[in-house]
Amino acid sequence: MKLDPKEKEIADSVDRGEWRSIQGLKQEQKGYSGYAAATFRKDRRVNIRISGKDLEAIQKRALEEGLPYQTLISSLLHKFVSGRLKGV
Repeated sequence: MKLDPKEKEIADSVDRGEWRSIQGLKQEQKGYSGYAAATFRKDRRVNIRISGKDLEAIQKRALEEGLPYQTLISSLLHKFVSGRLKGV
């Protein structure tokens, strides 16, 4: 199987022994699963008006992240209100 450059870089890193198992992996997964569920639970609707330029930029960024743009907006809002997004 042919690896792309990024995959080759990761495979070489593994071969050099640069990766370690995470202690308490199940607990870590459970914690992040809870964060994801809280972030992506959609129980209310909000309509906002934003500039076309901003929407296009958000959609482009969401595409780069592999997310629907509405999900990206929801995630950013959640991070902001929970204090994990600074500088606004």
